[in-house]
Amino acid sequence: MSVTMQEVMKQSGVAFGTSGARGLVTAMTDRVCYVYARSFIKYCEQSYKCDHTIAIAGDLRPSTERILRALVKAGEDSSWKVVYCGRIPSPAIALYGIDKALPTIMVTGSHIPADRNGIKFNHPQGEISKKDEQGIVSQSVDFDESIFDAKGMLKNAPALPAVEGEAEANYVKRYPDFFGTKALSGLTIGVYQHSAVGRDIVVKVLESLGATVKPFARSETFIPVDTEAIRKEDEELAREFAHKDFVDAIFSTDGDSDRPLLADDVGMWLRGDVLGILAAQALGIKRIATPVSCNTSLEKSGSFEKICRTRIGSPYVIAGMESLVDANDKSVSVAGYEANGGFLLQTNLTRSFEDGATRTLPALPTRDALLPMISVMVMVREQKMCVVDLLKKLPKRFTVSDRLKEFPTEVSKAKLAEIREKKLGQKLFGSLTAKPSKFKPKDGPAPKPFHGEVVSIDETDGYRMEFDSGDIVHLRPSGNAPEFRCYVETEGKDRSAELLAGCMKIMEGWRK
Repeated sequence: MSVTMQEVMKQSGVAFGTSGARGLVTAMTDRVCYVYARSFIKYCEQSYKCDHTIAIAGDLRPSTERILRALVKAGEDSSWKVVYCGRIPSPAIALYGIDKALPTIMVTGSHIPADRNGIKFNHPQGEISKKDEQGIVSQSVDFDESIFDAKGMLKNAPALPAVEGEAEANYVKRYPDFFGTKALSGLTIGVYQHSAVGRDIVVKVLESLGATVKPFARSETFIPVDTEAIRKEDEELAREFAHKDFVDAIFSTDGDSDRPLLADDVGMWLRGDVLGILAAQALGIKRIATPVSCNTSLEKSGSFEKICRTRIGSPYVIAGMESLVDANDKSVSVAGYEANGGFLLQTNLTRSFEDGATRTLPALPTRDALLPMISVMVMVREQKMCVVDLLKKLPKRFTVSDRLKEFPTEVSKAKLAEIREKKLGQKLFGSLTAKPSKFKPKDGPAPKPFHGEVVSIDETDGYRMEFDSGDIVHLRPSGNAPEFRCYVETEGKDRSAELLAGCMKIMEGWRK
């Protein structure tokens, strides 16, 4: 029979988000995943020079192996060779594809709960763009319906091929090849492993850089660690570990290990957009692309010659990075980062190190968790400082975020439309007030209240309001999960937390 990708998406409810196709495991049947993979392969045949080979990998979710086997069947029925690279980070399979000029697929739901999963696609040069996405969903696929049962599951799913270890090996090797084998010597780093697919790879990489590594809290049950909305238990776990065991920092990642979590020596996790600024400074990046939701310390720092603000999602950051590339001067470094901490390197990066060597790091224009954390710790070691010292050098702007879980995307969009059309931003959020300060400041103006007039609105992605107090409230439906996110930025940590709490209380009322 023949089926269009549009029909499959409509019937299953599994559609593209900002980072690939995602949905409930019950909706992501073998048939749905098979058609997605066949459509991707067909699109690659039409749009890229391919040698009929595709590489696949996956995270540690319970449903991942089943989906991987469906992808193997899709490759076989397309007359393509399937290379299985095992359970490795998303940037590792992307790097392998770029090096080999192969399309790749990563089975992962990233940070979302285990009852969901996803499929992330990379063409031979890197992550798919929105143009590629449209090309994939416009495909139709011919296949034998009898290979599936009534529930859409393969009657005879093929076994996974033997693991090709080169993808993991090359990813691990990437960092000491650039930073050097003594880049982190003398540092002690904790690794919060939980159920991240890169949990052992992170340890390998840090040890290859000369660090003393202390892994902890490994879990065989999947834990949905979201680097943009860190769970209270993860905050407590890091503080407890740092309190009882000396470390210079703690490393962790989300489920597919493309988004970083870096904590300082007392176990306080850094926000991803702040880590992005520090990493870009450490690497000497000249031009930066980042979503509109990220901390404005980027501009206020004065560290970068050009900045491009984009919609939220790596495809938009990639498009922004591409717009910043200087075709006439390849020495101009371009990178991007997201609020989740994922760091993307658009251009090759050449720099000199304290050992006197000059080395080049090849571009990797997809989210990478390790590069930003390593680069910051290299700077910590070289400057004989601690992470907190680096933070103190940044302009005082504090971003916090949270989200309503299990909040349908269509309801989120309808609420934003109502706020926009009725101009409710001032009424809803401008009325929030700060607690009175116990002490009047000796110098400078008194603390600004939250209430104030909305002076600018940015609808690049969602609805972002800036008040005359300097406070920012940004509302946005998630692009890949039924969540309604809220981002807040102010000039004080406590102030941001208080404003976020007020915003979330208002948003919780929208469930009624």
